[in-house]
Amino acid sequence: MAKKGSGLTNLTHRYRLTVFNDNTLQEVWKIRLTRLDIFTIVGSSVILLVILITILISFTHLREFIPGYPDGTQRVLIQNNAIMVDSLRSELEKRDRYFENMRRIISGEAPDDFENEQDALASYENITFTKSLEDSLLRHQIEQEEQYNLSVTDRTIKESKISDLFFFSPIKGMVTSQFNPLQNHFGTDVVGNQDAVIHATLAGTVIMASWTLDTGYVLQIQHEDNLVSVYRHNAKLLKEVGSHVRAGESIAILGNTGELYTSGPHLHFELWFNGKPIDPEKYVVF
Repeated sequence: MAKKGSGLTNLTHRYRLTVFNDNTLQEVWKIRLTRLDIFTIVGSSVILLVILITILISFTHLREFIPGYPDGTQRVLIQNNAIMVDSLRSELEKRDRYFENMRRIISGEAPDDFENEQDALASYENITFTKSLEDSLLRHQIEQEEQYNLSVTDRTIKESKISDLFFFSPIKGMVTSQFNPLQNHFGTDVVGNQDAVIHATLAGTVIMASWTLDTGYVLQIQHEDNLVSVYRHNAKLLKEVGSHVRAGESIAILGNTGELYTSGPHLHFELWFNGKPIDPEKYVVF
């Protein structure tokens, strides 16, 4: 017990570290520490160092230097190879069915597809459909309501007058990549100042505000007339799902998030009308 007590006493025993001027022997700096203080400082420094290294590896491109971790290009190749393998498997299955049917035909047997078709026809040929009273009443009600409905005409007018809308520029900058649906690029890339504020192009409601692996922080806004605007690669989102925004209101901060399709701070801006992408540069001045 005496030894244990002396050990604890040594941990709390104070020591003084003093720095003297070699010429004048004047005391320049001093510090009083115990062994327990030294262990605490060293342990805290190691923990902070481990946390800092973990953050750098998790949220920066340093993780790509780790052996075995795929970079953005390798991820694209993996995705493309998976698609090609799936297509190849489907083609091999078709080839095997074709050879099997050829063998059956040569052997005088019926092909699989022919038998399945005959069975399907036999199982459905006796089915009859009848109208119920409720179905007839519902059909009559809908026909009366749609008799003078001008929604088709109104929609055509809106499509022809979309260029009359005033689209607020999300960000002022230089266009580096234009709209090209043939290359699956459904928007416009605009380079701006670091941490610049991104604005809503039209008034609407936020329908998506989340993180994706490929394009980082993404925000989507539903506008009137079946218009949807999309903002990708943001550093930070300022709005949540369900938020109503005005035209020109701040919604995000320009960034460079996402592991694919980005090489620097920029905004990837898309416009969708009636479920189809349209060229933003026809309506927005960046």
